[in-house]
Amino acid sequence: MSKINVMVNGLPGNMGKIISSSIARDDRFQLLDASLTGPGIPDKAVEVEGISVNLALPEDHENALKAALEKYGSYIIVDYSHPSAVNPNAELYCKVGIPFVMGTTGGDRPALIQTVENSGIAAVIAPNMAKQIVGFQAMMEYAAKTFPGLFEGYTLTLVESHQQGKADTSGTAKAMVSYFNKMGVPFETDEIVQIRDPEQQKNDLGVPEEYLGGHGWHTYTLVSPDKTVKFSFTHNVNGRDIYRGGTADAVVYLSKKVAAGEKGRVFSMIEVMQGI
Repeated sequence: MSKINVMVNGLPGNMGKIISSSIARDDRFQLLDASLTGPGIPDKAVEVEGISVNLALPEDHENALKAALEKYGSYIIVDYSHPSAVNPNAELYCKVGIPFVMGTTGGDRPALIQTVENSGIAAVIAPNMAKQIVGFQAMMEYAAKTFPGLFEGYTLTLVESHQQGKADTSGTAKAMVSYFNKMGVPFETDEIVQIRDPEQQKNDLGVPEEYLGGHGWHTYTLVSPDKTVKFSFTHNVNGRDIYRGGTADAVVYLSKKVAAGEKGRVFSMIEVMQGI
């Protein structure tokens, strides 16, 4: 079986490094020697598992994508860049005609989906690439559809903590808000409590010091009107290794969909996990 060519965009960022290293060490994939990076990045290239990956600044993005097509033929992009780059990157991928896995959160998500649906490519787009978290979301989505109004009258508190450098509100938290809304809980995404201060994370939440630079902690607390009943859902992720497997699965899944001729389609991580 031939290897799947993969370009990982977002180097030299932390997620870009982790995912590109994982891709390079996986026999199913061939890591491309090019990556789109952000403005002001001084590095010309980064070393990934013995591969020198050239970094293309924004003004060179389109040329880099086209050059990779000429060199490698077809390939799939994995995007772990920055929330501000989500929409322009996706527009460029669609323009050049390269299917992609969007692991970056933030941006205008409805516009992102519309961009793909109006294009000739397919993509996997998800607010979280960790399979276990996605499975938990699927359970909550099922509850929202099956038991609408289940928590009517309850109040929700949602606290999410991520590393200081995370620029946007957790996409997972936003998705969970929509499920709780359907279960009868009035709650707006701007009510989500974001914690980005390392001292608060360490002292108040108990995030281990070695993971202050990379973690994702979420707690959803529901309290009944008379305050006699409380439900709490918590998922705490330390480090970023949990995202490796889901990202790889998404690439394999998307490759099969592209081979089957899918175009103008957006697939979710739930669909990836179900294999449909």
